[in-house]
Amino acid sequence: MHGALDDTICAIATPPGEGGIGVIRVSGQHALDVAAQVVLPRSGKPLSELVSHKLTVADVRSPARAQDVPQGEELPVRSLLDEALVVVMKRPHSYTGEDVVEVQCHGGPVVLDQLCRWLLAAGARLAEPGEFTKRAFLNGKLDLAQAEAVLDTIRAKTARSLTVAQAQRRGMLSREVEQIRSELVTALAHIEAALDFGDEDIAFVRKDELLRLLETTHLKLRRLVESGKDGRIWREGAVVVILGRPNVGKSSLLNALLRSDRAIVTPIPGTTRDVLEELVSIDGIPVRLIDTAGIRLTHDPVEAEGIRRSRLAWADADLALILLDGSEPLSQEDSSLLSSDQAVHSILVVNKCDLPRKLSPTHLEGACPGHSDIVDISATTQMGLDALRGAIRKRVLTGGVESPDGVMVTNLRHADACQRALLGVEQAQHSVAADRAGELIALDLRIAADALGEITGTITTDEILERIFSEFCIGK
Repeated sequence: MHGALDDTICAIATPPGEGGIGVIRVSGQHALDVAAQVVLPRSGKPLSELVSHKLTVADVRSPARAQDVPQGEELPVRSLLDEALVVVMKRPHSYTGEDVVEVQCHGGPVVLDQLCRWLLAAGARLAEPGEFTKRAFLNGKLDLAQAEAVLDTIRAKTARSLTVAQAQRRGMLSREVEQIRSELVTALAHIEAALDFGDEDIAFVRKDELLRLLETTHLKLRRLVESGKDGRIWREGAVVVILGRPNVGKSSLLNALLRSDRAIVTPIPGTTRDVLEELVSIDGIPVRLIDTAGIRLTHDPVEAEGIRRSRLAWADADLALILLDGSEPLSQEDSSLLSSDQAVHSILVVNKCDLPRKLSPTHLEGACPGHSDIVDISATTQMGLDALRGAIRKRVLTGGVESPDGVMVTNLRHADACQRALLGVEQAQHSVAADRAGELIALDLRIAADALGEITGTITTDEILERIFSEFCIGK
């Protein structure tokens, strides 16, 4: 952040464009004084005397005209910008922990822009991205994991991913991480005490007790690390690419899963020349479906480029749906796809099952031996789509969708910190088992505890804070 943290900040908190209501936030030690120059409660009371967290009808006018009208008298119409509802949230009982004023006026861009300009003229400065939430973190209203969950809440793509984000915002991950970190710090304290008072011949912690504690901690950390893949899927969405030779029904399948005619469908081979991406919810999982150009040998440079992009999309995908035409025998293009090393990480989808079957399971087993995920569908009649959705869910999630108590790692930064903590605990276990010096064991435990501290912000740096809060929009 380039501005001082004791500045009074303001920002438009609602999205750009026209709306029925627009909200402007003001926060800081002089928030009430700044807002009072622009906002005049109809009751005639100063903003500082309003009941906290209660909406009040107010008029919005230029700070230059604030002294023109005696207190309690009605403003002339020409002096008004808008009428609004204003709510004062006095510190420390506010989102940022500071005095906060929110003005809810009409959502036209001219009104919001002018009101924001007047607040700046009255002594505020424009908030930087994420500055309101950063102040909430610095003032102890949220820990760092909870602050990041605010952004996840805003960006949630499905109801289930919103539930996951809200669980983290309520501190479920933070409590689990802090419990593990507390156990490590306790063990570290015993080891360091033994080092400081080694001449006293006092046993501060026995070897078997320390190994049991580390084993328990290891299991908890392992569970968090293993939840990371599913957590990323819930947070960011799974990338699922639809592959196959031309005219097997890839675009029809995309449209069927989207329940919308998004892709052009024709009987002419090679209609799709580029990748087409759409977001869909499959059993609550956000999924980025990618329709691709039909993969075949071609001399058309445009189609060849589309096929190249199809293969790149396959390489980056979490899962591929290899689509086959069940009404035709297996072709050379089909066999080439099925023989790829990546095919074992795919679902074989046999389309056109409403037509006479010419592609037998025996042919598939021979082309791709040992493949267990084969789903019959008809993209035209939508037969088998529920089974396909279930297969997609099963494959993109590892099976440990969430731990029994609902704690899940969804953030790459958190996953990296948990992995480093896990390695530190594993190294400590080896050191204890090998009767190595207490200094080495203490170092391993310190590394693990510090890594966990990075998740909640117990241990952090300005660089981490800048990276996190720069992703937020202005006004949050």
